[in-house]
Amino acid sequence: MNWPVASSPVPLESKQSIKLTLVIQPTNYRGRIAPSPTGLLHLGHAATFWTAYQRAVAASGTLVLRMEDLDPQRSKSEFAQSTIEDLRWLGIQWQEGPGIGGPHTPYNQSQRQPFYVAALNKLIEQGRVYPCHCTRKDLAQLAQAPHEDEPLYPGTCRPSTANRSINQPIATGVNWRFRIPDNKIIEFDDNNFGHQSFTAGEDFGDFLVWRKDGVPAYQLAVAVDDAAMQVTEVVRGADLLKSTARQILLCQALNLPQPKWHHCPLLTDENGRRLAKRHDALSLQKLRASGMKPEDLLRRAANNSEKPIVHRGPDL
Repeated sequence: MNWPVASSPVPLESKQSIKLTLVIQPTNYRGRIAPSPTGLLHLGHAATFWTAYQRAVAASGTLVLRMEDLDPQRSKSEFAQSTIEDLRWLGIQWQEGPGIGGPHTPYNQSQRQPFYVAALNKLIEQGRVYPCHCTRKDLAQLAQAPHEDEPLYPGTCRPSTANRSINQPIATGVNWRFRIPDNKIIEFDDNNFGHQSFTAGEDFGDFLVWRKDGVPAYQLAVAVDDAAMQVTEVVRGADLLKSTARQILLCQALNLPQPKWHHCPLLTDENGRRLAKRHDALSLQKLRASGMKPEDLLRRAANNSEKPIVHRGPDL
């Protein structure tokens, strides 16, 4: 593959006025920033995306912007536009993405449905997934006891054996759930948080890969896109550490290459709560309007960083 390189050599002058030439070699580092246009970016996004940008720059690599706009109800074009404006205001530069193009178009997930359908079909053929008719209400009623702050899927629709189905149309109107290998330990080394270990069936259960409304779930879409776009390192928030274990299982099942991982500490508000898009007062748009400069914003983000944690998001 042809990686982006300098368009021309960079001349340098030595103390003896001898003209030297520095040739910038191509790098295979490919990072990405992947915002969801479902609201305004906040201080936490700025810190994570800036880290991703700086790591790509330090590696003389390529940074990809991917819009994760799969949610048809919540994704809005105005949020996508404000996201791009905020990123440019911060000084973040990317080499591939919406409006720029690149070798892995399209860069909007809403336009990448064929990639996800192909992946789901492969999982169905392998017997790795099964249709699930459970609703969130059903699952809440079935859960006998909470598993820390996350209920494990109780296996209501899980078949006793893996069912392989070749060349069968994808059933519509049902969820599709990935059948985890029970008790398998998934380990990986995070560049920031160190060695991580999760046990399938204890830390998380069978998880969604396809929604009944025909939309791929986050875990499948991200694993497929990171591989298709040849991302070599994923930089994101620490709340997604456990999602990494799920995505490693998907990569193994689909025979996809696995990137390296760098998870960033989360930011909290004045009450110690993790920042979310509902924190409108800390949106980059409002902070920009108040006259804050990018360097001041990033300094504030660094001061608000919380201690490293593993946030356990829902499977269901």
